[in-house]
Amino acid sequence: MNRILIIGATGRVGRQLLAQLPATGVRVRALARNPHTAGLPPHVDVVRGDLTLPETLDGCLDGIDAVFLVWTAPPAAVVPALERIAKHARRIVFLSAPLKTAHPFFQQPNPVRAVGAQIERLIETSGLEWTFLRPGMFAANALGWWAPQIRAGGDVVRWPHVGAPTAPIHERDIAAVAVRALCEDGHAAAEYVLTGPQSLSQSEQISTIGGVIGRSLRLAEISPEDARSELLTRMPAVVVSMLLDAWAAAIGQPAFVTSTVADITGAPARTFRDWATDHAAEFRA
Repeated sequence: MNRILIIGATGRVGRQLLAQLPATGVRVRALARNPHTAGLPPHVDVVRGDLTLPETLDGCLDGIDAVFLVWTAPPAAVVPALERIAKHARRIVFLSAPLKTAHPFFQQPNPVRAVGAQIERLIETSGLEWTFLRPGMFAANALGWWAPQIRAGGDVVRWPHVGAPTAPIHERDIAAVAVRALCEDGHAAAEYVLTGPQSLSQSEQISTIGGVIGRSLRLAEISPEDARSELLTRMPAVVVSMLLDAWAAAIGQPAFVTSTVADITGAPARTFRDWATDHAAEFRA
């Protein structure tokens, strides 16, 4: 693969890809609706394109060998966008979710799962050489969930289901696997379930953040009903319901943990403490 297009370049995984891919020697292009406000590094060829306007994708895909895809557009745009990608590229790496993993945390129904499954089916029949990345809980979710309360100065974080375990994964590790799948042969038709290396309760994760930033943080458990009321001010109702159901289902059993990051990259997955150390400044006032 000589030239790679990143669709979703301004997200956490996309930005990590833009940081890691230059070391491979490939040429990197990034799609953005507004290249002037995307804030991407100067070495990146940023092109204007919109998944909901398929006619804008042809120029973005010209000369492209492989595509990294994060889907953020409405479901109605999936078919025409993938048709354009299949006309130009040979390989696609799709950032999906653990749709087939039997652990109850991953099996709570929600509309996002349905869209992801639809995209996968279309990719499988597109003629493209494909790889699906299936990360579990992103460690970076802590920045949206807990960082505002921690930055406010209190040492108590209000949250539901404090004993629910997850295995948070560092966005750097997701990107590291994506780099291999984009640039190397041998990953065709692979479905990689990616997790961090540890099963940690939400309480343990908060304690880890506190240790990194030098504060004695603790979780105060609130009811799912109170959590729903508070979370609805920050995220869609379907996401809130999915998370509350997933945490409730996960109580009493360890999180699902894989060795895939180490198997693919040759380096162990970063711990949640590693992630918290990398993002410590974002938890400080």
